[in-house]
Amino acid sequence: MSNNDIIKKLRVALELNNEDIIHILGLVNFTVTKSELGSFFRSEDHPNFKPCGDQILRNFLNGLVIYKRGPRPEKTVPPVTG
Repeated sequence: MSNNDIIKKLRVALELNNEDIIHILGLVNFTVTKSELGSFFRSEDHPNFKPCGDQILRNFLNGLVIYKRGPRPEKTVPPVTG
């Protein structure tokens, strides 16, 4: 299963549109254009097909965690007593 297949299946399963995916990638400071994103969802024999790289999928998955759970809470350091 390719990265393109994974992102396609997640898109359908989570009912995401292109704007949602661009927003999710933006949560991890990764920018992608609508045309770049559309090239990942094309069939492999289409002339404008582009394989989805590991970096894009990794950033999408990391952004998806933030999108679904919210940002990670900052750690608080207890004061030193002594």
